[in-house]
Amino acid sequence: MYIKTAVTGGTFFFIVTTILISLSSVVSAQEGSSALSAKQRAIVPIAALTAKGDQEHLTGALTEGLEAGLSVNEIKEILVQMYAYAGFPRSLNGINTFMALMDERGKKGIKDISGEEATPIPANKSRERLGHETREKLTGVRPVAGYAKFVPVIDTFLKEHLFADIFGRGVLDYKSREIATVSAIAAIGNAGAQLRSHMNVAMNTGVTESQLEDLVSVLRVKVGEKEADDAGSQLSRIKGSRTK
Repeated sequence: MYIKTAVTGGTFFFIVTTILISLSSVVSAQEGSSALSAKQRAIVPIAALTAKGDQEHLTGALTEGLEAGLSVNEIKEILVQMYAYAGFPRSLNGINTFMALMDERGKKGIKDISGEEATPIPANKSRERLGHETREKLTGVRPVAGYAKFVPVIDTFLKEHLFADIFGRGVLDYKSREIATVSAIAAIGNAGAQLRSHMNVAMNTGVTESQLEDLVSVLRVKVGEKEADDAGSQLSRIKGSRTK
């Protein structure tokens, strides 16, 4: 009699609800630790296809990015940042593709969220100082690299322009910017040292090894087998080398 009562009516509902909540919590925890968010996943093909110069598939990736919740300004920031890694031609082509898409969506009456605007560089801090602080925060490295000693001006450009002018604009957080950077370098190819370096920087911002694996899986589906294989190979080289 007790068993029958325990699994009927309100008691049965309570048991089932408790089980479902528990399962949901487990799944959520697993997703949070092993997968990129929908917005983060959308960044991967936008950055990679822009850097690769694949305009044919970029429109679809941009559309999926908007549908995943990326704002117009967030996508603009990704496209602007790409010029630092893939050059002005690829960045401008990506921007033109996005312009055409936005025009098409506007004619259809689709209203996309603009999102927050970029913030100016602090008036009380020089670009050199801001860039130095940002790079040190991202890389955790203090010593000057060999290339900076050999060609000092490139170090100046990196600090003042990439890490101050671009990374200092806000809109995208550092984690999103590094996801975009890793995706772009993977698409460009033949830059293993830089790819490994930025994978490490991405993890400094909070991206996990599992999330980088997820990034590689997105590259495989949305960009290409070669790009995914190269990125996966570089990720394997840095796994286990960091302090857990």
